[in-house]
Amino acid sequence: AKVAKLADAPDLGSGGAIHGGSSPPFRTNFRGVSAPQSEKNMSQNKPSEQPEIRLSKTENYRESYANSVQVKMSVWDFQLVFGTMHQDSAEEVDLLNFQGIYVSPQQAKALWNVLGHNLAQYEQTFGKLALEPQGLPTGPVN
Repeated sequence: AKVAKLADAPDLGSGGAIHGGSSPPFRTNFRGVSAPQSEKNMSQNKPSEQPEIRLSKTENYRESYANSVQVKMSVWDFQLVFGTMHQDSAEEVDLLNFQGIYVSPQQAKALWNVLGHNLAQYEQTFGKLALEPQGLPTGPVN
């Protein structure tokens, strides 16, 4: 089992190399989690304030690529619907949804924080991202 020491529980997954990041599987090698040498030395000098997190994968675990994410919301939860979008003509866009994930509002906010942190690091490293103009109608797509 992989073990990660987290400095701040609401910030799960941030820090790219330290916690595995959120990059697609073709760019991220997530075989082991290793803290930088300075963190290893610090953890030996004081008791751990956070529990160790053991990462494992269920037999149903899968990784997929999505170029479309729709967000639906209710008073109880958020639903993230992942899919792939293909455009073969100027008149039509095909959207194939393959996974819907429900998260609590608290976990949605933690995910928002993690994505913001990782996007800031990405832009600092590779340059500012520009979003393409959206030609599709706004609102949920079912």
